[in-house]
Amino acid sequence: MAELSSSLLYAAFIIYFIATAVFAVALTVKKSDEATTMNKWGRWGYILSIIGFISQLGYFITRWIASGHAPVSNLFEFTTFFGMMMVLGFIVIYAIYRLNVLGVFAMPVALLVIAYASMFPREIEPLIPALQSNWLKIHVTTAALGEGILAISFVAGLIYLIASIDQSKGSKKTGWLEFVLYTLLSTLGFILVSLYFGLTDYQATFNWINENEAEAELVYQLPAIAGPHEGELLTEDTFGPLFEAPSWMEGIDAPKKLNTFIWSLLSGGVLYGLLRLLLRKRLGAALQPMLKNINKELVDEISYRSVAIGFPVFTLGALIFAMIWAQEAWTRFWGWDPKEVWALITFLFYAAYLHLRLTRDWHGERSAWLCVLGFVIIMFNLIAVNLVIAGLHSYA
Repeated sequence: MAELSSSLLYAAFIIYFIATAVFAVALTVKKSDEATTMNKWGRWGYILSIIGFISQLGYFITRWIASGHAPVSNLFEFTTFFGMMMVLGFIVIYAIYRLNVLGVFAMPVALLVIAYASMFPREIEPLIPALQSNWLKIHVTTAALGEGILAISFVAGLIYLIASIDQSKGSKKTGWLEFVLYTLLSTLGFILVSLYFGLTDYQATFNWINENEAEAELVYQLPAIAGPHEGELLTEDTFGPLFEAPSWMEGIDAPKKLNTFIWSLLSGGVLYGLLRLLLRKRLGAALQPMLKNINKELVDEISYRSVAIGFPVFTLGALIFAMIWAQEAWTRFWGWDPKEVWALITFLFYAAYLHLRLTRDWHGERSAWLCVLGFVIIMFNLIAVNLVIAGLHSYA
């Protein structure tokens, strides 16, 4: 069953990739043929997206059967499910608006998220006692669904900004847009680096004193830029570490997670630099020509509609259900754990977005920037809080 589950996930990944290519073809069709041909290509891209989603849903069900619990209990499982919910959000929004350019950007982002998840340990493990509750599948899946729909607002906002920002000269706007594209490349860079060192079976073992004040071994699958605090490298002829993780970073794998985060940033910088050298222009300027004919008002509406749908779902899962489970598990509704804090920040941010949109008439570029910033907050919660900041949710 576990092998079938993995095969279905790989199949979904390939189908999503093909769907992206089909949507891209739709954008290259001559304008005179747009009414018939773009609809045909877009329809096939949409069908492939649905088939890929069904395949990934099969992965989710078969892994659930194999593990005996909802497969959202660790970073691999949750991030994979988040990617699937992003595809579901795209399927729903595309059914309403039929905008092919949305598929060109939404599907690659979902692919990056799923590929990023696959770089973490994928073994099926029994649930730790803290997660043995029906609230696991209720709280986590609902929160991920809300985040997946909110991610489509990021995609629409990014499309709007690439199409709208003046690329003829450098500015703060072009700089921030390049930073957003760099963060996406950082995810891709981490995937490539992890694949390379995974194929070479790289390992570096450290002896250190863990958070329980016990001597333990910590195995790195990437060269150690940040090693364990006061750790001793046991593996000979391996790189690093260049410095030690701070002593306040607790958790079984906290130093290794920090090292992963640093590799993501560095590899993204290398990829971004290479693309700038190859294209001889900003990435936003290179992407802008393919978006010259889009309906910006429609894209702006999509970004708002995605938040309007995703925000209440996220609130229900990430806050209301989470507080009920916290009361049941820890006898308190709220404890200022890092994950709880960032869930609250996410809630407040999107509440402010809706307020500004509805009462202050924040449309267009300002709305798009907010949608992009909202996704940055979601990804910081998913990546940085999980990999760097220790808390009650560090088991994820």
